[in-house]
Parts: sequence; structure tokens; C-alpha cells
Amino acid sequence: MHVIETKKLTKYYGKARGIIDLDLRVEQGEFFGFIGPNGAGKSTTIRTLLGLISPSSGSAMLFGKDITTEKEAILQHIGYLPSEALFYQGMKVKDILKLSADLRKRDCTAEAALLCERLQLDISRKAEELSFGNRKKVAIVCALQHKPELLVLDEPTGGLDPLMQKEFFEILRERNQEGASILLSSHVLSEIQRNCTRAAIIRDGRIIACDSVDALSRTNAKRITVHGDVDLDSLSGVRDKKASEASVSFLYSGDMNSLLRTLSSGQVYDLTVTEPDLEEVFLHYYEKEGEAL
Repeated sequence: MHVIETKKLTKYYGKARGIIDLDLRVEQGEFFGFIGPNGAGKSTTIRTLLGLISPSSGSAMLFGKDITTEKEAILQHIGYLPSEALFYQGMKVKDILKLSADLRKRDCTAEAALLCERLQLDISRKAEELSFGNRKKVAIVCALQHKPELLVLDEPTGGLDPLMQKEFFEILRERNQEGASILLSSHVLSEIQRNCTRAAIIRDGRIIACDSVDALSRTNAKRITVHGDVDLDSLSGVRDKKASEASVSFLYSGDMNSLLRTLSSGQVYDLTVTEPDLEEVFLHYYEKEGEAL
């Protein structure tokens, strides 16, 4: 079953581009990544999926229900974490959490207490006293305390220190193992690579790639690091060259025999060949000219 399915989903703000012709499918139980820098269309996609803004054209279904006509039924099964969270001034954290639960007509007291303990969140503090990181923790508990079937997370780790990020993703993995589907929007590629099974890359409002994280990372290029003195100027297929006094590192997608001949003509003390990481592949997808590796 598709928990999320879009067909030619498009959103314009007047004449300004939001998203264009998005075809996206997320399966039940998936931990799905949505990758792109600020301005690529990630938040517009999420807000359109949740019915917070109306699409210009195309369609989107969540749990098999149309986002424009069955929004209320859909939102009962979703936990949404926006990139930035604002709360009513003067309210204590415990009151914010209760208000969130009451709006869903749920008693989330036990689960909220467990999450607050794991995230080290002081529920006696007022909203205006909270740092950005603690506001994010409150938003996390609001999104998770009712144990939704689908979690939609928009840049969720901003403001969290490394230990809290680690605990947060541990909670997400537990929820995913219990059957929850997760859509994780992020520009932090290591978060996607460590946690997601599939991912889509968005650029200028369009999805330019969608596959398993392993497949997106798998290319015919290698990361070559040479310690020594080698002239690479005549070698084709060299990209992203980073040189220092003692070594040079580069992505190579050319002929291996040509590489070996070039290296043999220089002075090589050490050589390593590795697979490029997802960040290197992602940056290549984002080049304005040329095709992906």
C-alpha cells in the first residue's frame, strides 16, 4: 500500500515556482528520505501533502485518501514536525503537550512523559523561555506522542545537539520497526544515508532521482587518493580534485588503464580507491550541466 502517492503534483505561488509535476510514492512501513537544499521545494511538497496549502494542479493521496477532500481523516493518522515551531507565549511545556493531545482527542500522558524523559525536556518551563533546541524537542513530542501511522519530518534535527540527535533517530527507528512510515526531509545527507532505505532528490521543484539509498550512492566513479607526485592534467574523467602538498584526492569516472598509466609515470607512495559517499553523489546530481554519474 502507498501511504503517500502523488501524480503530477504542482504548486505555484503566483508566477513563482514551488514544485512541478511531482510523482512520488512512499510505501507503508518505509523510512523514506527527501533530499534537497533550502529552496528546492521540500517544505512546499510537505505542506501541500498535509493540506496546509492547496496544489495548483495534480493530485496527492495519503492512505488512499485525497488530500483536498479528505484532509481531516488523513491528519488523524499523521505526526508532523515542521522545520520551525512556534508556541503560544505564557504556556508551559506541559500545557502545550496537553493541548496538542486534546486537539486529537487522545490521552497521551504516558507516552509524552516517556518522550520527555528520553529527550531531557523540562515540561515546567514556559514557551518564551525555551531555546531553539528545546522548542524543537517540544515539537518532536507533539508529533510523536499520539503514535501516528505516518511521521512527516521537515528538517527535524536543527537545534538539537549530537546526543539528542542520536536519541531522536533511535526513537524514529523504534517507531519504524513498530510499523510507522516515515518521510524525512533533510539537507543533511548523513542523516539520510544512515537511516533511510529509499530517497528522492529534488532540484528546482522537480524530483531528479528516486531510488534506494544504496543505488543512489552506487556509481561508476571512484574516490581516488594518491600520496606522491603525479601530473593529472592530461587525464580525462577527473572531477572534484582536492590537492595538498603531499597528496591529491579526486573522483574518477574514466578508463582505469589510463589512470594506471598516468600513475605509473609519476612517483606514487600510497594509493587508496573507495566508493564515493552520498554527499559526493548528491553534489554531482546538483550540477547544472551534465548527467549524473
